[in-house]
Formats: sequence, structure tokens, C-alpha cells
Amino acid sequence: MIFKILQYIRGYLLIRVTGYSAERFLNACRYRGIRLWNMRPCGNAYEMNISIRGFRKIKPIVRKTGVRVVIVQRSGLPFFLYRYRRRKLFFAGAALFFILIYTLSRFIWSIDFRGNLTRTDETLLEFLKEREVASGMRISDVDCGRIVKDIRKEYDDIIWVSASVEGTKLIIQIKENQDVIKEAEPENEEEADKTIQPEDIVADRDCVVKSIITRKGVPRIAEGTEIKTGDILVSGQVPVNNDAGETIGYQPQVSDADILGQTTVSYEDRESITYEEKKEIINECRSEAPVEKREYYVRIGDWRICFGEIKNKYEHFEQYSSEKRLKLFDNFYLPISFGEKRAVPYTVLEKKREKKELQRILSGRFSQYCEDLEKKGVEIIGNDVKIYTGFQNAEAKGTLTVIMPVGTKRPSQPIEITAPADENEQSGE
Repeated sequence: MIFKILQYIRGYLLIRVTGYSAERFLNACRYRGIRLWNMRPCGNAYEMNISIRGFRKIKPIVRKTGVRVVIVQRSGLPFFLYRYRRRKLFFAGAALFFILIYTLSRFIWSIDFRGNLTRTDETLLEFLKEREVASGMRISDVDCGRIVKDIRKEYDDIIWVSASVEGTKLIIQIKENQDVIKEAEPENEEEADKTIQPEDIVADRDCVVKSIITRKGVPRIAEGTEIKTGDILVSGQVPVNNDAGETIGYQPQVSDADILGQTTVSYEDRESITYEEKKEIINECRSEAPVEKREYYVRIGDWRICFGEIKNKYEHFEQYSSEKRLKLFDNFYLPISFGEKRAVPYTVLEKKREKKELQRILSGRFSQYCEDLEKKGVEIIGNDVKIYTGFQNAEAKGTLTVIMPVGTKRPSQPIEITAPADENEQSGE
């Protein structure tokens, strides 16, 4: 491979040797150290490759052996440059191209984040920009270790960060902490009582209790009880009694229970009879083709060159845009982007919906509402929702009878203990 490259750089010839003393010519070339290769017969002659320097040495051999040598083909860099010697701008442009590619390869032109779920790329890019890490910086100035430390120091929920440079792209891989950190358990019961913040479960709506399963706390209601908003359902103060059955204290607990109650839920939805429909404007010159304005642009760093425009005289129009970054290889991005903007004007037509269509829309939304309730554990046992059609709107109104989870947690108020009266004082009285 290296020999072929050197041959191309130095240049070589394909010659044809004819005559009765061709073998004598080959022996003379070997004796004088002139290298010949790719030799093959061609009718009554021989064809072979010879270097430019070797060709200059065969003149006395040709005269002595009486053979005839003809140049069939010239190959190599010297002949290529000679053939295009008048095209100086071409070679200057090619040289400038390679210099430009080499220069651009020394900078970062793209920053790619992988694994970030809770934060957007724009947020992380803004944070790195404050640390002087941005697109356009030198690759030699990229300190991957410092980037990793800065990100982990700024964001506590990021537990692992990796930064690497591939081509002209800076790749930052992130792993976020998705586990719930459990609090350390207290060593003894006294510490447990001090650390626990007692909570009650109170009613968050008026309803009739259908079932209650208590895991922690003291239930204050039973099945079938009618409760009001704010009533305590499960208390977080668990009484502690002595041998005589007297309450001598209260142990705080975080109440935990599953409570289902029967209640009614109001439902109301509205849909306008009239609606606006978008209709694209058809080009008069080109039938069945919508009118549209296009703008093409080339973005080079912070510079932008536009061709065409999307400005139009229409009141309503929709705008679409797309942009593509130029790259040579998978990770060799360049600071050049090609984009297109397109504006499609339209007119607004006011139309009216039929009664069946209104019923279909409202019924569909109501069905979706019921499905969402069922996903939350709500059982629908009664439906009194009806659709009413007016002059301007159609409404779906009514109530649903449901059995649903009730109760919300609230900090429990401590209960004071009244000390019993002394026996001697009682007897004296």
C-alpha cells in the first residue's frame, strides 16, 4: 500500500516495448538497476510500468538493443498537476477546503445531553454557558472533569455524570436519582415518639361511609355514618391506658386507612354550536395548489443568510419551520445549518354543528371523564347527566352517584390529659 502511494506521488509510465531484442532490453534494465513491474505480453510486444527516473535512463539501452519504446499511459501526481496547471483557483479552493476542515475540527460545534428527564436541554445549556462551556469553544479548552463536578455540585438529584468529546460533539450522559430516600429509623421508641408528627384523616367532602379499613390510628366513625367536610375520620392520637383502664397518655401516629364513601359529583360541560374552520387559500395561477410563502436560510454560527421571505398580506396564516445541521461524519458536526420557513395563509369560515354532532362530542367527553374517574378508583353507581341544546351552546349537566376514596391528612392536635384527683382530698371532702 505504501509503495503504491509513493509510486503515485513520484509518477510512473506504462510503456510498450517492440522488437526482436526485447529480452535483451529487459536484461539490460535489470543489470543497470532500472525497476520494471506489472509486465505482461501484448501480441508481439511487452507492456510494463516504469518510473519517470527509470525512463530517463533507458535511452542508451534502447539505442544499443534496437527496440522501440512507446509511452502508452502517464499516471501519478506530477502528470495530474501538469494536466490542470492552468486551474489555479481549483487547487487553491481545494487547499482552502482542507485547511477549513482542519480548523473546524479543533472546535466544539454540538453539545448532546443524554439521560436528562426532569430538565430540558436548554436549561443545562444555559448552566454550562455560565461556566464558559458552549458551542464554538476549542476542544483543547474542554475540561470534562470540571464539567462533571460543576453539574453534580449544582444539581443534587443527579447521581452520575459523564462527559466526553467525540469528533466536534461534546456528549454529556446523566443519570438522575429516581429512588425515594427513606428516613433513618429511630433507635428506640422514645426517639420515635419525638420524631413522628401525628396526623389525622379528615373528611374532604360530605358523604356516607361505605367501608373503612384502618391500619394506623383510631377510627372515629363506622360504616353507614353520614359525615361532613372537616369531620375527623381517623385520629392520630392513640390512647395509652393503665391497668385500671384509665388513659394516662397518647401515642402519636400517622393515620393510615382506606375509606370509601358514597357521594354525588356534579358534572357540567359546554360546546358552542358555531365553530371556525380553516380553509387554505388556493393559488389562482396553479389550480388545487395552496398559496404559500417560503424562506430558505443558511446559518453559519450567529450569522444568518436568508433567501426569499414569508411576509404576506393575509390576516391568518400558519408558519412551519425546519432546520438541519451539516455534518461530515456521525460526530463531525459543522457550524453550518440549512433551514426552511413556510407560511401557509388561510381563511376562517364560520360553520354550525348539527344536533347529532353536538351530542357525539359531548358524549365522547363525558365517557372519557368517566374512564378517568374509574382509573382513580371511583365506582359510578348512578348517572343523571343529560344533554341540553340551546340557541348558542349545547350543555351536558347533571350529577353522578359514586363510591370513591375520601379523606385527607391533617396535622393532629395534641390532647391534654387531666390528672385524677387525690384519694385523700376526695375522702376529706
